[in-house]
Amino acid sequence: MSDIPPESPRSERPTFITVGFDSRWLRRSLFIILAAIILWQIVQWSWGALSGFAFNVLLAFLIAMSFDPLISALVMRGWKRGLATALVLGIVYLISAGFLVLFGSLFVQQLAQLADSLPQTITEIVTWLNNTFSLSIDAKEAVDSFALTPEQLGNYASRWQGGVMGLVTGVLNVVVNLVVIIVFSFYLAADAPRIRRTIASWMPQDSQRVVITVWDLSIEKAGSFVLSKIILATISAVAYSAFFFIIGVPFWLPMGVFVGFVGQFIPMVGTYIGLAVPMVFTLTVKPLNAVWILLFGTAYQQIETYLLTPRLANRVMSMNSGLALAAVFIGAALFGPVGAIIGIPLLAIVIAVAETYGRRYDLVPELERRGEYEDPNYPPREEQA
Repeated sequence: MSDIPPESPRSERPTFITVGFDSRWLRRSLFIILAAIILWQIVQWSWGALSGFAFNVLLAFLIAMSFDPLISALVMRGWKRGLATALVLGIVYLISAGFLVLFGSLFVQQLAQLADSLPQTITEIVTWLNNTFSLSIDAKEAVDSFALTPEQLGNYASRWQGGVMGLVTGVLNVVVNLVVIIVFSFYLAADAPRIRRTIASWMPQDSQRVVITVWDLSIEKAGSFVLSKIILATISAVAYSAFFFIIGVPFWLPMGVFVGFVGQFIPMVGTYIGLAVPMVFTLTVKPLNAVWILLFGTAYQQIETYLLTPRLANRVMSMNSGLALAAVFIGAALFGPVGAIIGIPLLAIVIAVAETYGRRYDLVPELERRGEYEDPNYPPREEQA
């Protein structure tokens, strides 16, 4: 037999399939895609133009929410809500304006001096560390790593000031932002019931109950939480500023405000960060002051923990420290220093809603008992069987 395979049949030529598009469908699809791109560009432009205004309205809402417990308490006593709002927010804004009148220029002056002295202060701190601990840190590299060279500070100053027109524009922006915050905070606090009814009227009744519950929880729990933090931060800032002034800490007013608010609105590490900054600034001037700051901070923490906090924050909601710290970092990344402050209030609203509508389950015995013992072999083998 021959090993030659039989001749294979001639392969057929491939069949090509022609796909045709409906011209009307193609034009409609291109129009939809083009319209979506234009709409997205408009949304991006609008958000870029209105993001500052939206942030101010959010800040005004948080202010209104924070002081709503005081306003509601006056309403329960027979006050009209508009008059109660005017009294509470009027006192708050008058106190804030009084602080700005008395200490505003001093605060800004000390803050500017602090910024100008940072390169020299860092150099002195590095020199002190090298002499004290026999280190070999390059002071120039340390200053450059913080982007605090005189040339860079000059560039920052020129950006901030921008001459006479830049100064006028900056002042006008601050005034406009303050007006927006004051007006909207008063409106959101005074007309809160009517705003809630208006929003709910656009929803079905089941959704209306959800809106009412979320709104009440935000005011009752999150509002009280934020108000207690603001009061504690204010008391702390006054106490630390007075103490820093007495012992002669450089830039005592910005340092006191920094310690007071950082200690309250940054959980876990806020107090340590707040105390570390003035302690570092006093090492090169009067090292003994660092010891006094540490002792005063320790004593004040005891007073705050056992005397002030139980009276002001005993009935407010609790918050996981890790989540609160994450909220601070996320708020700072999105909105800067002010965002770090409003991050915790926003988290408080989310937690209040989650605690109401979320569902928790009982732990199985193995998990519940495991947390009480560090021994990984617990429970014993016979109990596991």
